[in-house]
Amino acid sequence: MTAPKENQTTRRRAPGMSPEQRRAMIIQTAIPLIAEYGAAVTTAKIARAAGIGEGTIFRVFADKDELLQACIAEALSPEHAVRELGAIDVSQPLPDRLAEAAEALQAHMDRIGAILGSLGHRGGKHPGTVRGAGRDESMTRTRAALAELLEPDKAALRRPPEQIAALFFGLLFTQPRTEDEPDLTPQELVEVFLHGALSGGAE
Repeated sequence: MTAPKENQTTRRRAPGMSPEQRRAMIIQTAIPLIAEYGAAVTTAKIARAAGIGEGTIFRVFADKDELLQACIAEALSPEHAVRELGAIDVSQPLPDRLAEAAEALQAHMDRIGAILGSLGHRGGKHPGTVRGAGRDESMTRTRAALAELLEPDKAALRRPPEQIAALFFGLLFTQPRTEDEPDLTPQELVEVFLHGALSGGAE
């Protein structure tokens, strides 16, 4: 019985992980818990989900507030969205590319909304700084990645790819919600964006 306990302790301490790797693992584990429980989530709950001791968290984070800040920064990071956009096959027709991009970007923004929404106005000591600077960088990089998806059709576009990307990005996240009509699907949104509001616009 002694040996299994020692092995378990060894696994829990994850000796092969660098502090940076352990920090990243804790953040990835914490994000869905924060989205579910908000600031009420405990470090003990996060530690159990990560399969580590609670003390391990405080070896890489000064306190719970620093962990929450790190999770917000990760949620705002454009890295995942940029990778998703970069993985879209540019040989597809433009409408299909944009529909895939819309799905990826909506998922990215939903993730941000889940984290910030669950934390309300808390989000750490300087939420305005994190949200403002982080969000601006995220939008800039995701728009650049979106513009790259438009490059193959550059000659057919009325405006430069960067401007079209900004317009599409804006439409995607400012579309109004109506009680009587369901939200547009990514495909429907792309159709309206590319062909206009007139029913004969696509012909």
